[in-house]
Amino acid sequence: MNTAHRSRRLAATLSAALLAGTGLTVAAAPAAHAAASDAVAKLPISSYSALAVDNVHQRVFVADSNVGYYLNSGTIAVYNFEGERLTTLTTNQAHVSGLAVSADGSKLYAGLRDRVEAYDTTTYERTVLAYVSTDTCGRELAQSGGQLWFTTPYASSTSQCATSETQLDGFVNGVHTRTGWNDYGDLLLEAGPGNRMLMGQPRNAKAADPFVAVYDTGDSAIVRKAARRFADGQGDGALNLKDLAFSADGNKVALADATAGTRLLNSDDLSDAATGYRPLPDGATAGAVAFSGDGKYIARGASATGAVPDLLVQPADPGDSTAPLEFVFEGSLDGDRVVPRGMEWSADGSRLFAVTTDTAGGQYWLHVIKPPAVQYDTRFTGDLTHSPGQAVAGEPLAVRGRLEQDGPAPAEPLKVKATRTDADGTHDLGTATVKADGTFTVLDEPDLVGEATYTVSYLGDLTHRPATDVTHTVTVGKAPTSLSLTAPEEASMSDGIEITGRFTAQGKALPERAVLKVVREDRLGTGTLSSVTVAADGTFKINDIPRTRREATYTVTWPGDALHEGSSASAEVYVRR
Repeated sequence: MNTAHRSRRLAATLSAALLAGTGLTVAAAPAAHAAASDAVAKLPISSYSALAVDNVHQRVFVADSNVGYYLNSGTIAVYNFEGERLTTLTTNQAHVSGLAVSADGSKLYAGLRDRVEAYDTTTYERTVLAYVSTDTCGRELAQSGGQLWFTTPYASSTSQCATSETQLDGFVNGVHTRTGWNDYGDLLLEAGPGNRMLMGQPRNAKAADPFVAVYDTGDSAIVRKAARRFADGQGDGALNLKDLAFSADGNKVALADATAGTRLLNSDDLSDAATGYRPLPDGATAGAVAFSGDGKYIARGASATGAVPDLLVQPADPGDSTAPLEFVFEGSLDGDRVVPRGMEWSADGSRLFAVTTDTAGGQYWLHVIKPPAVQYDTRFTGDLTHSPGQAVAGEPLAVRGRLEQDGPAPAEPLKVKATRTDADGTHDLGTATVKADGTFTVLDEPDLVGEATYTVSYLGDLTHRPATDVTHTVTVGKAPTSLSLTAPEEASMSDGIEITGRFTAQGKALPERAVLKVVREDRLGTGTLSSVTVAADGTFKINDIPRTRREATYTVTWPGDALHEGSSASAEVYVRR
């Protein structure tokens, strides 16, 4: 297993310093999973333009655009489904951009600077379909409705590509045809089931409110169906498109929006789906999206730094709460992020192919990821317990339990999620690692007196099904306080009395220093003396001039507050003249 995919992030509910001396341990775990099987190939390219998959012959094609100079030759690297490079195809003084594979897997189509070529997917023999309008920026290719569709940007230099006027063309029954559909920027194409095709527009200086549209490509024609722009009346919310994909059944469309994250739409009218996907992790910017051909999974690729996941593989059903597999790509063995438009699945959903790049964008890697094919049951066994037995506001509390799981031992430890619900609402306590024997410990510091209900959940992952939640209610009491006094056995009325003391409070720190009430009782009666404020170190002094001889009793009290019990202490002094 490539451990470089494991997140370096640790999640703990309390710091080690806070728990020092309590006998509790921090329940921490890596935030990201690693796939059961993952192969990585370093790609022989210096720029990236397209990824295509031949499911018939189990081939993966990765194109190097190389558009910096008009006579540059492009590269198509060819791999098998295990990530082994089979060959490298080099174009002749023509950069290569878009790729598409024919429905029967016999042909690989490649969009070049001045032509579109076809390669036999077994012999790699090359034929020119047609010479077309010269392209400086790079083409998109898609096969839909039995025809090949491609874009033709019009720009005299690469500096014009972002805002160039781009035509949608096609080979319709073998004839190069201009469809008449056009707009500004590097228009993206994506074929889908049922003779449908997506076209999306990246944001650019000439497209402040970009569009996405669904086309019907049946009957050797192209007819626009649904279309949508996203900005509101004030111009906010415009699409920032990086990738687009049809679901396996064609009923949904997913967009990788660098501003909004993953948008899920209904394909018939491009309205927002009733249930969308949860946001990407904080710090991750959407860049790629792909549905598996078997309809089970969606892969969401992103650009992120540090321990924030760059790739999530999760159930395609947005209502399924199964936790995703998360991948963190860091450094020279992985790349640092998923490239836009850099993911494709095998038709049976057994493999995800993802292209990553480094921060500078000059090196590239191909990852072959195999999601688990089987899910196993999980269950909580027995009741949750807690220690110490008397929970106290502001002090550490450990909630313990056990989770059983069927099937083989997981590659990464399972994690449970915990919350505390009290009079202030529900509070997220993060995750706790499940040990090899199934036990786990959730650490908390309740901060309210009263009942606190702990709920522990296992959301599942791509290998394990979710477990039914388990709850446990704890009565949280006030933290104890104490007062101690040191007084002389005898004193005189002329010299006065000095009593020293110490006040301690467990639990949450007091918002202000404690103010103590001091009462003196002697043979003349009872009277209240001036109050005393406790010093920062908990100490205090009481000075008094007795009013009469014989026994005098000094009682010091603190009334307590919302989180702390009150306390008192007394000292008796014999007073001489």
